[in-house]
Amino acid sequence: MASTDLRLETNLRQILGMAMPISLALLVPQINFITNNIFLGGLGERELACAGITGVYYLIFAVVGNGLNNGLQALIARRAGQNLPKEIGRLFFHGIWIALVIAFLGILITYTLAPVILRATLEDPVMAEMAIDFLLLRVWGLPFLYLYIMRNALLVGTNQTRFLVWGTLAEAIVNIVLDYGLIYGHFGLPALGFNGAAYASIIAEASGLLVIYFVIHLKGLHRQFAFFDKPLLNVGTFRLILVQSAPLILQFAISIISWEYFYILVEHHGPRSLAISNIMRNIFGVAGIFSWAFAATTNTMVSNLIGQGRTEEVMPLIYRIARVSLSFSAIIVVLLNLFPSVLLSFYGQDQAFIEEALPVMRVVSAALLMMAFSVVWLNAVTGTGNTVVNLTIEIITIFLYCVYVYFTLEYFDLPITWGWMSEWVYWLSMFSMAFFYLRSGRWKGKVI
Repeated sequence: MASTDLRLETNLRQILGMAMPISLALLVPQINFITNNIFLGGLGERELACAGITGVYYLIFAVVGNGLNNGLQALIARRAGQNLPKEIGRLFFHGIWIALVIAFLGILITYTLAPVILRATLEDPVMAEMAIDFLLLRVWGLPFLYLYIMRNALLVGTNQTRFLVWGTLAEAIVNIVLDYGLIYGHFGLPALGFNGAAYASIIAEASGLLVIYFVIHLKGLHRQFAFFDKPLLNVGTFRLILVQSAPLILQFAISIISWEYFYILVEHHGPRSLAISNIMRNIFGVAGIFSWAFAATTNTMVSNLIGQGRTEEVMPLIYRIARVSLSFSAIIVVLLNLFPSVLLSFYGQDQAFIEEALPVMRVVSAALLMMAFSVVWLNAVTGTGNTVVNLTIEIITIFLYCVYVYFTLEYFDLPITWGWMSEWVYWLSMFSMAFFYLRSGRWKGKVI
């Protein structure tokens, strides 16, 4: 049983103790993404390109769940700082119901709107139909994914991050085995080609969900946080979670919708440009795991400190985490730029493809450094409870981002290397607004 005192300290050991298990938990889904794309790359360049469109579309709904997760995580961390474990259980119980409703809304939207949008925007009709068929299968993983994400809010918000790895490890193993089996027809399984990745991912998400909730039960967390002491649904608790999470849900959604817009414009440059961009998304996801882990740590620790009434320690904490995050990212960026061809060769494409992808990787490398500190500052805003400010920052940033990608990729028809510099615009804009807001001190006194 974990300690009943849920209040955190701000030393480096506490920071790393939270962030490292989160990093490992984030690494496993990224391995799943890469595995999918490596296997799909074996089918051909068109399949690898199409995986970029479908992957980003599914990511839109995945990050909606992350928005709910981050809002709930801030609330749980605040109650942990106040040392109120039973209130944590009530928040988690209500968060699960909200997650299920949002998941089924995502399924409905995919079946009604996605086919219309993809047929209207993609220039390759074969790729459009391939993407639609895949998504109508893949979207059924949303209920499993959202319930799985809810465990993040609980375990990170209460500093139980060491338990994260079990569910993600189970998901990774199942996904890799079934990808190989269902895409190519090994282990006596049918060869389903591109759609085999959809079935593999759904089963993997369900497996990870079962394992992590078994761990929660085995470790007695359901008793510590009194999950079933107050089983009746409470309108006030629903309202609290939604008020806190809705701006974050919208923030994350418009962020990834803009990325889908970026990929649609890249598709106009041909399947090779789209395939290269899909690989860059994989690299961004894997190389950025430490940044996102430190961001989640920042959200929890800032909210926990405020819950303890230690607001004067918040700014030094943010600076400390940002420096550590940047240090980890710098090491990864150096490795990426020392051995870029080795990484790109895993996707089974020819030398001309690799040569064309190299300058894009250089641009992405610089963006990774910018993300390392920017995402920490943005999640510090989340931890203060001022999620409307998060949304405002995101809207302004996305406007600048979309204007940039339209003019570079569509109006001036520049190479995708210029298009990927939009990540520089995105992260620097986000950082500047989050930084000046937190330095202003206007977040002090916010009650959630």
